[in-house]
Amino acid sequence: MRKLSLAAGFTAAALLLGVAPAAAAGAGIAQPVATGANGATTTASASASASASASASAATVGAPASVTPATGARAAVAANTFTNPLTLTLADGRPAEQCADPDVIRSADPADAAWYLFCTRDALDSEETNPDGSLRFYSIPTYRSTDLVTWTFVTEALPEKPAWINDGDMWAPDVVFLNGKYNLYYTATKTVGPDTNGDGVPDDGGAAIGVATSDSPAGPWTDSGGPVVAPAAPPGGNPNDRRWTFDPEVITADGQNYLYYGSYFGGLSVRELSADGLTTDPATQVQISISNRYEGTNVVEHDGYYYLLGSATNCCAGPLTGYGVFVGRSTSPTGPFVDKTGTSLLAGRVGGTPLLHQNGNRWIGTGHNTMATDLAGTSWIVYHAVDRNDPYMVEGETYTKRPVLMDRIDWVDGWPTVRGGAGPSDTPQPAPVTVAGQAAAPASTPVVQPKPGETIAALSDDFDGDALGAQWSWIRQPDASSFGVADGSFSFDTQAGDLGPEANAAGLVTEAAPEGDYVVETRVSVNVPAEGCCQNYVQGGIVLYTDDGNFIKHAVSSIWETRQTEFAKRQSPVPAGYPVYGNGVGGPVGDETYLRIVRQHSETENLYTGYTSLDGQTWDESGTWTTPLGVTPRIGLVSMAGSGFTTTFDYVRVSGLAAAPVEPPVDPTTPPVPPVTPTPSATAVPIVPGATSSAAPAGDPDAIRRGSLSQTGADGSTLGLVAGIAAVLVVAGLVLVLLRRRAAKHSTDRS
Repeated sequence: MRKLSLAAGFTAAALLLGVAPAAAAGAGIAQPVATGANGATTTASASASASASASASAATVGAPASVTPATGARAAVAANTFTNPLTLTLADGRPAEQCADPDVIRSADPADAAWYLFCTRDALDSEETNPDGSLRFYSIPTYRSTDLVTWTFVTEALPEKPAWINDGDMWAPDVVFLNGKYNLYYTATKTVGPDTNGDGVPDDGGAAIGVATSDSPAGPWTDSGGPVVAPAAPPGGNPNDRRWTFDPEVITADGQNYLYYGSYFGGLSVRELSADGLTTDPATQVQISISNRYEGTNVVEHDGYYYLLGSATNCCAGPLTGYGVFVGRSTSPTGPFVDKTGTSLLAGRVGGTPLLHQNGNRWIGTGHNTMATDLAGTSWIVYHAVDRNDPYMVEGETYTKRPVLMDRIDWVDGWPTVRGGAGPSDTPQPAPVTVAGQAAAPASTPVVQPKPGETIAALSDDFDGDALGAQWSWIRQPDASSFGVADGSFSFDTQAGDLGPEANAAGLVTEAAPEGDYVVETRVSVNVPAEGCCQNYVQGGIVLYTDDGNFIKHAVSSIWETRQTEFAKRQSPVPAGYPVYGNGVGGPVGDETYLRIVRQHSETENLYTGYTSLDGQTWDESGTWTTPLGVTPRIGLVSMAGSGFTTTFDYVRVSGLAAAPVEPPVDPTTPPVPPVTPTPSATAVPIVPGATSSAAPAGDPDAIRRGSLSQTGADGSTLGLVAGIAAVLVVAGLVLVLLRRRAAKHSTDRS
């Protein structure tokens, strides 16, 4: 139940007394529910739908910002709602369990008012197997929908592998309408190479981009018989190597067709595509991102800019998948693309503004997106994700399952946001407009990020002296010559070991964390060169450390030729062969980089959200990792994973959370969170290697994410409700007194 504001308190009390004006009685109150044509829920109240949208995520706490809906302000909301994941149904009525690397196109045929969805080659039903017991795979499964929510299986686009792709897979389709035909571009993971050893089996010639054509998005499709982008060496790399020629994306700009492709090994490139879409010109190729950062390119044009959306990190690590989408923009379809900070996607300290990442609900690994536009002109991001509560296709195996999701795109100050920054949704949302004349929902309310409150002095350190503060203690203390405090900073040489239960693990310095929700922040630099390869995987930053097998880490890290902010989680024990480590990445690295982790909690778990900044003022969100409520990690600093460099920390600041400007929906009976103050356990406690933290247990488990922000024990919204009811009761009492006096006077006059 939502806590009510003061004004809402007056309205609620007035309704209870039956004295509210008609206009007030209808404001924000849900009207009778009906069923839409597609079985989705509909309501008759625009304000009720808007309220549902605003409260869909506890992340949306916010004050209004400059928002420009794709087609201007709307007077009413779309009637239908939907809930992720989208519904995909196979030909015999069984549900399809996943659709990775999705692509959506609307039919160009006026007689076919539908959208078509294409997915990577995958298994769709965990119980459908081949005669040998292996899962039955579908080669680019295709679905049709008239509402963008409910999809019905049509066909396999390419049920037979073209001979030229050898025994490779077919991934990541992209379908466009060119010259009266549909062109389906796809990744061929292997091609037929030479038979170098004479055994009659051709070598793998490398990955390529293929294309097939059809008169209809429903097929049948005819393969061109060869690559539209052939296998090639990575830019500037070994000519005998083959880059990852993956993930095609085709657009048309100013009459010229362009094809984008690439992945981590080799980065992203774009080249001109012929008018018929069947060949490309290698001489026109332009590099648009550095290697080892992005894949899954999607390019959209908006208000004179071309926005390049790319996905980063591991798509498929089960419950530790940290995949996410980032964005840069350019006035040219060939770049250069820069993020909101002005950092290039080609830089060694690679750019990219976070757009879509996990937010603490069930969905993680949100990435490899496409865009769809509804009939009201609203943009929708369609992407795959992983349900962290059901991450695998088959129990006991590690084949990650990736259902398809959809969420609204809002444009804020010239940049796309997903639901105003709230991220992936797992509650009912206003559906796309797919019926002519229907009005769209209003723009999402922009999210207000949690802010640090009062600094906890006993746990903070400005490194102003000549030694670490008394609250710090070492786990596996390195040689004293490798660290020190001087000139207002703590210098810590990088160690050869990494953090983990393996032998020769790196040492770290820790302090107890406060009770309740808090913010820990530092400004850090690691003196690896800004450009060039390879200082793998030298890093320095913050950890929230339970033990060597369980921690959350936010660090500046050197990854091949890139410098990135990594936000990672390690957990154990897990079954043999299952992932123990997963990582996402955040905003760009600078000469100095600000790192922040915000600890909040729900009724059942801790939520740790990472943020990065180049100036300490504007923060990019890196995503959210979770742990069970019983986990009480210590705050630590690390400098590790490769010797020969130094990490410098300018300060460590630990704070409570500032009160939110607007409370998210919570139960009014939720007990308040006690004030965040240092406890006796915040004093330095010697720790033996591998021991768990002795910090006090986490705060109130009944508060929700981004909701347990009040540290005073008094909640303004609840007080508003009480004050509103009290005020109305007082007014009603006065009215009754006046009426009785008037009646008494009238009786006296008659006598």
